[in-house]
Amino acid sequence: MPQTADDLDAVAVRTWCSLALDALGREREAIDAINVYPVADGDTGTNLYLTVESAAAAVEAVFAAHETGTSVPSTADAIRAMAHGALIGARGNSGTILAQLLRGMAGVLADGTGPGSLRLALATAAASAREAVAHPVEGTVLTVADEAAAAAGRVPDGAGAPAVVRAAYEGARTALEATPGQLAVLGRAGVVDAGGRGLLAVLGALVEAVSGRGPERAPSALVVPVAPAAEAATDCPALDDPQDGPAFEVIYLLEARDEAVERLRARLDGLGDSLVVVGGDGLWNVHVHVDDAGAAVEAGVEAGRPYRIRITHFAADRAHARPEPVQRAVVVVVPGDGLRGLCAQAGATTVLARPGEPPASGELVDAIRRAHAREVVLLPNDGDLRHTAAAAAEQARTEGIRVALVPTRAAVQGIAALAVHEPDRSFDEDVVAMTAAAGATRYAELAVAERQSWTMAGICQTGDILGLIDGDVAVIGEDVPDTARKVLDRMLAAGGELVTLVLGEDVPDALADELEEHVREGYLAVDTVVYRGGHQCAPLLIGVE
Repeated sequence: MPQTADDLDAVAVRTWCSLALDALGREREAIDAINVYPVADGDTGTNLYLTVESAAAAVEAVFAAHETGTSVPSTADAIRAMAHGALIGARGNSGTILAQLLRGMAGVLADGTGPGSLRLALATAAASAREAVAHPVEGTVLTVADEAAAAAGRVPDGAGAPAVVRAAYEGARTALEATPGQLAVLGRAGVVDAGGRGLLAVLGALVEAVSGRGPERAPSALVVPVAPAAEAATDCPALDDPQDGPAFEVIYLLEARDEAVERLRARLDGLGDSLVVVGGDGLWNVHVHVDDAGAAVEAGVEAGRPYRIRITHFAADRAHARPEPVQRAVVVVVPGDGLRGLCAQAGATTVLARPGEPPASGELVDAIRRAHAREVVLLPNDGDLRHTAAAAAEQARTEGIRVALVPTRAAVQGIAALAVHEPDRSFDEDVVAMTAAAGATRYAELAVAERQSWTMAGICQTGDILGLIDGDVAVIGEDVPDTARKVLDRMLAAGGELVTLVLGEDVPDALADELEEHVREGYLAVDTVVYRGGHQCAPLLIGVE
């Protein structure tokens, strides 16, 4: 839990990113569901999550570079890394605006992080985001950012940083609740602005990172009853009919001089709408909705060097078009090389989760693409990857791939699901069968205690062997064989027909023989299968079906 502080240090920046990513992961689907402006393509929550994921990864990279020493990164390094990560990973209209908000804050906070600096940072962020949008519209995330900054600015001098960020959150909340009355399309749909709702989640995470406690009031409802909205004056065609607009969304990173970017803004503004250009110091993120995607990219080539070009065809999203299934694949996250080979032999596309390095959503999307299938079943095999996997699945769906996420929480559940995979039956039937197999598999693992700690099974000491069942410590032992036997006994007390053992790289085969004999002697009609997991975090993984 973060400590209350009068400034935002590097650790608080890291905590802010982590909390914001968790918050957007929880709320991603709900925010997607209320995305009606500027295009009702249902991806605002996903885009914001992916943007913050990139920001958080950049901050983690800065901390990783200091692991060999005793110091932590400077606040300036952490805040700049967050802004840069958001810039290069920004997705969609909302993600691009959020990246500029973070960049605006970073420009101030890199030179100081006290209460006064936070007030100035929020004001600078709101102003820079508004300047980045070619035709600002009220009732959007821009309005929410403005009101957050204004509320922070009203905090009396002498108040601490927690008071400043909490006031910003409350100001944003009040502004968000008013958005249906400012933007006609929101009023007709009876929802608040999706981008503004995402910004509120990010500000709520900032409150917790600085003060040690999240916002006291629950977030406003995502779908709210409102009176008919006043007709807002705007030249944006999406206001009258969000379905009747340009056919393509074009996004790319651009290396270019400032003067070239100004010419690019004018060129793209004549090609389409929803134009947002953010960044600076030679690196920019360009977002625009156009009918001629090629012309938008050519404009970038004339201005500098565009790369990471992404083009999305809105027509397919609006019609929810899905190609007829011609092939099905399974994408599975595995904790070691041994299981990687096993799953590959079963026909799955694998993503390796190295110790301490869980895959990002971009890696999962790439794996889904590599599968070259119209239908994909995604097995994350880790409860902590649920938000990352959900964001990857949503991104792949925008590309016309039908993706089902089976919420496997451990590798042994993934093995059970893969064992019943049958591509010849219907997609829905296959997903149901795989989900049922995973859900019927209890999972456990052995781990070595890194320090003295209190657990559900009592107090453990450094070096103790911990037996975790379904994610909770159930057994504390002194050696691997004895702890493994006790874990098996607890799991099989509730019944079971098949035990799966996955041995780590340094675990001898003799352990598998001992445990097989233990099961055979104590539990009739229970079979045991053994796999080599290779280099994985846990010395032993256990599954009971």
